[in-house]
Amino acid sequence: MDFVKPAEEESEAEVRRVDQDNINKFARLNARLHELRDERELIKKSLERLDDASTELMMASGDKVMLLIGESFFDTTEDAATEFCEEEVERMSELLEVFAEEEATILEKQAELKKVLYGRFGKSIQLEEK
Repeated sequence: MDFVKPAEEESEAEVRRVDQDNINKFARLNARLHELRDERELIKKSLERLDDASTELMMASGDKVMLLIGESFFDTTEDAATEFCEEEVERMSELLEVFAEEEATILEKQAELKKVLYGRFGKSIQLEEK
């Protein structure tokens, strides 16, 4: 087992305040990126449930249906429930677009920070996820 890094991999660069600020900024961006990805997965699951509900509503016979909003059920018409599902799908699709834009922005900022930090510290800093 070789615990000593070759000389070309080591960097004796001192961590300056600006370097620490960049590392902290990268970490905050990384945390937000993970939050966005988790939220996006939740929205995708909700969209699947709404799609299933819309399919069930199409097969309904036009009777009253129960609509679950939050933790409460409401009696409503099939048309109102269908309209509600369509509005929710539109709202969630817009949210997914906003999240995709924010993710792209975060990835750009992280790429810039990686250039700066790898340029300064070389292989002695680990910014990639495993």
